[in-house]
Amino acid sequence: MRLLLAEDDPQLREALARGLREQAFAVDAVADGERALVQAVVQDYDAIVLDVLMPRRDGVEVCRELRRRGSHVPVLLLTARDAVEDRITGLDAGADDYLTKPFAFGELLARIRALLRRRGEVLPATLTVGDLTVDTRSHAVARGGRPVPLTAREYAFLEYLAHHAGRVVSRAEITAHVWDENHDPMSNVLDVYLSRLRRKVDDGEAAPLLHTRRGEGIVLAALGGTGAAATPVAGRVP
Repeated sequence: MRLLLAEDDPQLREALARGLREQAFAVDAVADGERALVQAVVQDYDAIVLDVLMPRRDGVEVCRELRRRGSHVPVLLLTARDAVEDRITGLDAGADDYLTKPFAFGELLARIRALLRRRGEVLPATLTVGDLTVDTRSHAVARGGRPVPLTAREYAFLEYLAHHAGRVVSRAEITAHVWDENHDPMSNVLDVYLSRLRRKVDDGEAAPLLHTRRGEGIVLAALGGTGAAATPVAGRVP
């Protein structure tokens, strides 16, 4: 899933972005509130993490403006201010949660997962497509009981497909939720990762799970079997 992280402290911003990416999130990290607002308006995020004290626009102002524009994306505010009135101000501005610095990274992850649950975007503990299982907590993947070792980006790609199993997912959707703003839309990186997933997930198996519908997108499905619904799609792309 794709997150927007707005934090003006460069060391904390980089540390949080790195940790979230290691947890298979795609993260756009910005250093001020004005940039955060622009990103939040033009991109489709699953959740937004805003520092309160930022240059140009503070996090509360950004959150208030997003709500004024009709955005319902979950917002978590980060701040060193722990007074009750400060938390009330943030929540009244439309924030969904409030985390006081310093905090443990594990708590940040737990709060992000809670926000996604409230939005209805939460993943089950285990996703199953045919004989493929994806553990969304441990990020362990297995095919027919055989462990499938994946990098963080490969896992994020597969998890997104598994979350939408049986449905053709467009390349634009995958790019928007699996890659961050540094992704070059003209590159073939998506095809490279799809090829890697096919080698790891499908090679040596009797029936492939990864299928491509030319001009439309990719579907993860156990066609004609158990798991995801059988969807008529084209065969594998070489």
